[in-house]
Amino acid sequence: MPIPDPAEGPPEALKDDRIAALEAENERLRKIRDALIERVESGSAHKPEPYAAFEHSVVLAEQVRERTDALNQAMEELKGSNKALSRAREEAETTRQRLSDAIESIADGFVLFDHQHRLIQSNSRFRSYWRHAGLEPPVAGTSIVEVKAQALSSGLIQEEHSHPDSEGVVFLLANDRWVQMTERPTREGGLVVLYSDITDVKNSEMARRIKALEESERWIRVVTDHVPALIAYVGADMTVQFCNKVYESWYGRNGESPLGKRLDEVHAPDLYRRLLPQVYQALDGQSITFEFEETGEQGEVRYMLRSYVPNHDADNVITGFFVLIRDITDRRKTALALEQAYDHLERRVKERTAALTGLNNQLRQEIGERAAVEARLRDAKLEAERANLSKTKFLAAVSHDLLQPLNAARLFTSALLEQSFGPKAESLVRSVSTSLDDVENLLGTLVDISKLDAGVIKPDVTAFDLRDLLNNIAREFRQMAVAEGLKLDFVPSSAVVESDSQLLARILRNFLTNAIRYTGSGRILLGCRRRGDHVLLQVWDTGPGIPEDKLTEIFQEFKRIRPSGSQADKGLGLGLAIVDKISRMLGHEVRVSSVEGRGSVFSVRVPLGRLLPRRPSGDDSLIAVPDTGLGGARIWVIDNDHAICEGMQTLLENWDCQVITAVSLADLERQLDPATSPVDLILADYHLDNEETGVDVVASINGRRARPAPVIMITANYTNELKQHIRGLGHLLMNKPVKPLKLRSTLNHLISASGTG
Repeated sequence: MPIPDPAEGPPEALKDDRIAALEAENERLRKIRDALIERVESGSAHKPEPYAAFEHSVVLAEQVRERTDALNQAMEELKGSNKALSRAREEAETTRQRLSDAIESIADGFVLFDHQHRLIQSNSRFRSYWRHAGLEPPVAGTSIVEVKAQALSSGLIQEEHSHPDSEGVVFLLANDRWVQMTERPTREGGLVVLYSDITDVKNSEMARRIKALEESERWIRVVTDHVPALIAYVGADMTVQFCNKVYESWYGRNGESPLGKRLDEVHAPDLYRRLLPQVYQALDGQSITFEFEETGEQGEVRYMLRSYVPNHDADNVITGFFVLIRDITDRRKTALALEQAYDHLERRVKERTAALTGLNNQLRQEIGERAAVEARLRDAKLEAERANLSKTKFLAAVSHDLLQPLNAARLFTSALLEQSFGPKAESLVRSVSTSLDDVENLLGTLVDISKLDAGVIKPDVTAFDLRDLLNNIAREFRQMAVAEGLKLDFVPSSAVVESDSQLLARILRNFLTNAIRYTGSGRILLGCRRRGDHVLLQVWDTGPGIPEDKLTEIFQEFKRIRPSGSQADKGLGLGLAIVDKISRMLGHEVRVSSVEGRGSVFSVRVPLGRLLPRRPSGDDSLIAVPDTGLGGARIWVIDNDHAICEGMQTLLENWDCQVITAVSLADLERQLDPATSPVDLILADYHLDNEETGVDVVASINGRRARPAPVIMITANYTNELKQHIRGLGHLLMNKPVKPLKLRSTLNHLISASGTG
């Protein structure tokens, strides 16, 4: 059953309205009846009296019967209405009682106000708040404003707290209970107010805050007790409200704590009078620091550095000051000792000054003599450095002239090796070739070390793929390893690194040369390992190993570590010295680890890079192509050395090439027309006679031709500037002495790429 809204009024009012309506209906029926009777009576004068009387009685009887039936029906309806009204009254009473019971059963205080905000109903919990304070609860009809004013003026509400984010207002009542007031409007404009008891929540929150404050105070005390200084807080009433153990130990007279005592009770009278002006300054809002000499309870004298810092509350009122006292006795004693030592030292300095003055002239004379000697030594050092630099520059400059005859001899021996001779002659040719290899290695090593010392070689650091570099080096050294009865294993890699490909190849070649030279039997491994943003290029061998105390010596110039019982080699001990210089130039870390009797591992650490499009170059990363033969290839050789021209012609003709040699452009023009004569490739030496270069000659030739010919530039110059210049022109670069296998591979590549041959 729905609960009627109290604003609609009690059920008795409905019953009274229904009875009033029925009585009005009965009154209306009586008037109708009287009017009919009067009409009948007034119309009977025109009829005979007996009949008229009879007719009148009949009509009257009929009307009475009709009216009686109507009255009976109205009475039945009235009885039904009375029964319905009684049931409605009973239901309304039951609903009212249930509503009252429900309101009373609410644990919170409940107050109902009508649309005019006047009190209609409240429960016993709300009334108990007032009775507990000795007040009469508000009666029905009291406005909400009067209820609030009466609660404040009577002292029922002790405190009032509100917050924009909270749901309602919180009150502290006279019975020390906390209630939270929430208001809800009704549909008719009234107001329902609930007073929820939150005392337990408040007490729990207060307990948590007290616990947090106690924990904070505990930590503050732990920290301050371990600080080597006297710390305290003095209130505005001169009482010590907080102090640490150090303060308590120093000022605790007769074992009593100074906590809670006034300053005049804590300090001796004389000290208190001395401190009083500074205390007043702190309570006046000034931060001060000063020194005082004090005497402890045991009679010891200490020097104290005091700091007073005033404490302001939210209203900027000074409520006390903080005290920080540091014992500076040791510092003061040290200062006094230093002052005495300074005075003593000053006296000694004066005494020594007199003695040193006599030696001053003698020292000046000696300094002059030493300065003259140092000047002569500097001149000698500069002369030695100039001589050494001149030597290295000279050796680097004449490398071209040194390598020219060696290059010619290499070409002739390579051509001889491809001829058919008797076994004895072939053995002699191979011996000559081997000797040339030794001379080439020794001379190349000396030239390289001199160029590195003279600063001629500059790194050309670019990003490149390791695949071709490692493949070419492995192919080159696999035959050398087989010739020495060794097995060379190779693990390919496609990593892209950032380095100078030629200098990095030189490091790996020196690693492999040493591995083959010092490994009597077993195997050698060439490969790399990725390590984050770097790659470790490694050469493993199964040689005799290197003693641990010699691992750093092997990188020194002309230093060789030869295992006992091994044969003497023909090296100069410069291979790893070159590796060390190149690695320092490139910024690559070189490491070696070795176990005697088992072998060694040489590693170079190279950073990873990103591959960028680049023009083809004549470095060691040149793509090797299968040797498909050079049958009929037309090649022009331009070199100012007749021996090299002859050797190159012999070698190329053995490879079935058509060769034209010339020592200059004019010499070539005497033999053919460079503009129209067919040619598949031009081999040109960079250094020619009369300050002419191979680049100039090739540019003149290709400038006349409709289709430029491919060019291989050969030089003994290893400078980075020349390499960049040749690369920018689109030519391939090969360094002297030229290795026949590499030359043939390069020719195959260029001639195949140009679609000739």
